[in-house]
Amino acid sequence: MAGAPQSEVNSFVLEILPLSCSSSKIFRGTSRKPMTAIRELAIFLALILFPASFAFAQAQRGTLVKGETIRVSPSADSPKLGQAERGHELVIIDSSRDFTHVEAILREPRKDADEDDPEAEGKTITGWVANKALVTMSTPNGDKIIYGEASNSEDEASRRRGRRDAAQDAMRLYYRVYDLFPTSPLAAEGLYRAADIRWQMDRADVMTRPSAREREAYMRGTIDEEWMKLVIKKFPGTKWADLAAFHLIENKLCGDWQGASKCPEKEAETYEKYAKEHEQSPAAPEALYDAAWRQSALIEIYRTEGNQKKAEEAKGRALAQAQKIVSQYPQSEWTLRAQTLIFYIQQGVPTFGNATD
Repeated sequence: MAGAPQSEVNSFVLEILPLSCSSSKIFRGTSRKPMTAIRELAIFLALILFPASFAFAQAQRGTLVKGETIRVSPSADSPKLGQAERGHELVIIDSSRDFTHVEAILREPRKDADEDDPEAEGKTITGWVANKALVTMSTPNGDKIIYGEASNSEDEASRRRGRRDAAQDAMRLYYRVYDLFPTSPLAAEGLYRAADIRWQMDRADVMTRPSAREREAYMRGTIDEEWMKLVIKKFPGTKWADLAAFHLIENKLCGDWQGASKCPEKEAETYEKYAKEHEQSPAAPEALYDAAWRQSALIEIYRTEGNQKKAEEAKGRALAQAQKIVSQYPQSEWTLRAQTLIFYIQQGVPTFGNATD
């Protein structure tokens, strides 16, 4: 799996003379004009302070839409160094007619890894890859080509006997659309879809741990939020930012309510707040439904706690939120589920607890 998103990769090395040598060269002699010395000093300081990121930005980069072997030299008969898969970041060093010399970043350093973890430092191989499946920043319609293969890989991952690691391929490819073509109309969606796949894979891992059943959210594992937050930062005000914000709610949910009212109260409030702040979000009707369902669950929970007044208040809030879905989002699939929820509440059918079995 790809690691945390990074900026550009440096393929240039600035060689600067040692300070002692440079200083002696710039200031040697007494007959030199003052302005010459000042100008040379300015050049020297510019070399030292020159932002490396600017040099990185000049590097031509690309990725593969099909896996390719990394070889020692530009020949199909050359010894193999490794394998670059779909979506791996490639920094272009040189090229020939049929091959390109690249620095392939096969595994980025993990910020959360222990020092003794072999994956902490990442993995990079420098060698030659065939040009056939290479898409670079200068490839015409490169963003569309990469996005199309990302979609193919995502579809492959959903199949029962799909290609191994197809989900990781899709995640890397979607991210490359944003990374290589940040001004593309597909950049925001590409970054979100990459973040979504990463979220799902990370979530599956978190939810298999024993701590997933802990009552308080802070007591269980946290799904990595970095890419979702990047979507919100880079593309504010878009539906992709709205969807990313909806995902982040999951890290605030309790693992197990344990039959107490505290968790559903807090969660209902969180979902209602999201729906109010993101009314145009594709996830707004789902957020309202999540809030309404929790209020319906509180009806039974409050009754078990002997608080009939709060049970009636929860019933009123649940009906109001469900009705809001029906009136504001009539075309949403959540409207049908809201209609069912309204029926259950009005008929006194419990939506939480043993009585729902």
